[in-house]
Amino acid sequence: MTLVVLLIACGDKQKSSRGDSADPKKDSSASGNPATAVTAIEGGAASEAKPDTIDRTGRSSGVDSAVILAEASQPEHRTRADSFSLVVAIRAGLKHVGWPVRGPAPLPNSLLPQRRIVAFYGNPLSKRMGVLGEYPQDQMLAKFDTVIAEWQKADATTRVQPALHLVASVAQGKPGKDGMYRQRSDTGLISKVYGWAKSRNALLFLDIQAGKSTIDSEFTRLIPFLSQPDVHLGLDPEFYMHYNREGRSPGSKIGAMDAADVNYAIAQLAQLVTAHNLPPKVLVVHRFTTNMLQNASQIRLDPRVQVVINMDGWGQPWLKFDTYKKCEVDEPVQFTGFKLFYHNDTRKGDRILSPVEVLALRPRPLYIQYQ
Repeated sequence: MTLVVLLIACGDKQKSSRGDSADPKKDSSASGNPATAVTAIEGGAASEAKPDTIDRTGRSSGVDSAVILAEASQPEHRTRADSFSLVVAIRAGLKHVGWPVRGPAPLPNSLLPQRRIVAFYGNPLSKRMGVLGEYPQDQMLAKFDTVIAEWQKADATTRVQPALHLVASVAQGKPGKDGMYRQRSDTGLISKVYGWAKSRNALLFLDIQAGKSTIDSEFTRLIPFLSQPDVHLGLDPEFYMHYNREGRSPGSKIGAMDAADVNYAIAQLAQLVTAHNLPPKVLVVHRFTTNMLQNASQIRLDPRVQVVINMDGWGQPWLKFDTYKKCEVDEPVQFTGFKLFYHNDTRKGDRILSPVEVLALRPRPLYIQYQ
């Protein structure tokens, strides 16, 4: 079969954002739409944030993004049996310009590229932010064990490193008492999830959705945890509103970070590694539009911090593959990640991509996240 591949940009003009900016104190079930921000409660005052919903890999932006197979001219009518062929098509179409990235040699005890990190994402206080909070603890961890085993079976050559990815600063649709449009998880909650991670010999990632706060402010409060050897950092530009001239709130417009913001986080993590004689840290930066991470080529790599740009878009497989190419492969930084959504990826009848299908991508993602 001859494969014809057409790869076009991922959407940079999406109108809104995902349901991750959910309040971890209270979930709303009124709309049942996972791409709608839910009720936000902070300081005892409840308010509702209902941004427009989007397909986060570009469908609602009007971008005609597709992988065209000779035997399937209508992507929306493509059968699930075609999905692996789609991945092969993507793989065949990549030129890998800039890969592997030329950067500092890995230090001893570096996680990447010797291991593949597989993480469960969310916040235990919200059933709609991800798998960490959707199920009771024992059920979630049992599911976690199953997924880790699936990935290890799919690629026996790369050791799987389990991880839990906790959103520690959660973006909000309303300002809250301090006007920062984010809610911080307290140390008790972080410690509880850290305990879950330790019970599975897993890493803990602490994710920052800063809203109108600063990376410095949110990072500083996490230093006691980040000073541990098995705790790492995530940054979510989608909910970083400092470059938003209209003054919009998180969830009503996709935010952005500049390379300077990422470089700041790298420098702070590197200082912790040196000060506490730690193994290198991993920094995960989420991205599903090119505009979310500006001037990516100016990110300065440091051997003490390994940088993953994580494909954070949801939708049908062909949309996710497009986004991976445009937002991760076409702008090499260091390592790539790929996010899988148990609910949003399956909304149009597709099942969630299997490890074998994701591993057909090139470069192979070394960070896998489940929401």
